[in-house]
Amino acid sequence: MSADLVTTPLDAEDGNPGLVFEATLDALYEGRRAALAVVLETEGSTYTRAGTVVLFSDHGHVGWLSGGCLEPEIERRAMQAVDGNTLAWMEIDTRDDDALFAGNAVGCRGRQRVVLIPLAALAGIDGVFGRWLRGEGTLELRLHSDGALQWRCGAMRLSHDIASPPVDWEAPRAEWQLQWRRAPRVVVLGAGPEAAPLLPLLRGLGWRVEIHEPRERWRERLAVVATPDQRSGATGGSSTDCRTRWTNAPLPDAVLVMHHNFELDREALDALAATAIPFIGLLGPGRRRDDLFTVLSPETRASLSPRLRSPIGLGLGGRGPEAIALSIAAQLQAWRHGVPELP
Repeated sequence: MSADLVTTPLDAEDGNPGLVFEATLDALYEGRRAALAVVLETEGSTYTRAGTVVLFSDHGHVGWLSGGCLEPEIERRAMQAVDGNTLAWMEIDTRDDDALFAGNAVGCRGRQRVVLIPLAALAGIDGVFGRWLRGEGTLELRLHSDGALQWRCGAMRLSHDIASPPVDWEAPRAEWQLQWRRAPRVVVLGAGPEAAPLLPLLRGLGWRVEIHEPRERWRERLAVVATPDQRSGATGGSSTDCRTRWTNAPLPDAVLVMHHNFELDREALDALAATAIPFIGLLGPGRRRDDLFTVLSPETRASLSPRLRSPIGLGLGGRGPEAIALSIAAQLQAWRHGVPELP
């Protein structure tokens, strides 16, 4: 095996596997012909990395293994796996110099090794994927070249034995292990103008998003400007309600305080100070933060300061709800992946 071959990352959170697993559940419930593609190994410059998942079905595909140039052939192979109810193995090698000079190269100079798994052979997998989508733990897959699969999420374990032809590449290893950490969760307090453009951005990046808005008229406004999918998770309730909820349930990874209301923001910051939530964002200029801090206790300010991003968002330029939403999503994405923020 090449020393550069990447096989078992610590996690597989790049991209948005949640959208693929949601589409997988839809395909299962609708009885569609479908197969799940899982990248096992990569080498060199590739569009994906180990752990990338794509769903191929008779309705097209969800997710990407390339920029679009390889998907038709992968889809054809996936449907063959579905029809045979067997695993299929693919090595996608785009390092060919002849193709490069002949004008047929796809752009990346690397190699991906992929397994195609027919959904019809995964009885009970909806329970495992459902747990992961609800944030109940890390999803783990152990796959053997003989067709034995073991899935685990939290306390739930599932095994399958699927017919498998020999791996059609020179593979010194016969087993692969992959894991997908739970998707991060962000709670948005306030359904102001920035909420509608922010929701699809965060969902597209793989965040689980909830909105809490105590004012009925603001919730009604969100219903007008956002699709049902974008506003899923929007609820009523005050910051005090949220504090009670966080006392009795897992904490979100991040909370954004975006009420456009001084008193509601003060209540929210006071409630958040008593939690250990690591990322707290406050919408509005620095002067507004300073005004809020004058009415908060010294203990509350001390608790909030190390975790508070205020003003929330990176300085990307532009004005208006869409630009603000983009700057917030960019800051959350950088924080999630440990990328230092720009000064």
